[in-house]
Amino acid sequence: MITARQSRAARALLGWTQETLADRAQVALTALKRLESENRLDVYETTRDQVRRALEAAGIVFLSTDRGQGVLLVHGREEKQH
Repeated sequence: MITARQSRAARALLGWTQETLADRAQVALTALKRLESENRLDVYETTRDQVRRALEAAGIVFLSTDRGQGVLLVHGREEKQH
């Protein structure tokens, strides 16, 4: 499951605004803001999934280990999409 921090970090790596990600993920901006909130607001799993898929399509790899979570940008993926 994608976390609020992972979503924000992935956007930072891509240089995307919340508006850009919401558009690419085809979710409402308010839904994305809820997902990225540190207040652990309820978000539909479909919203999380659409956001994850949009970020992965742009080259983001989500990392999760017993030591924590993170994100990695794989170079070259975004260029192939266009």
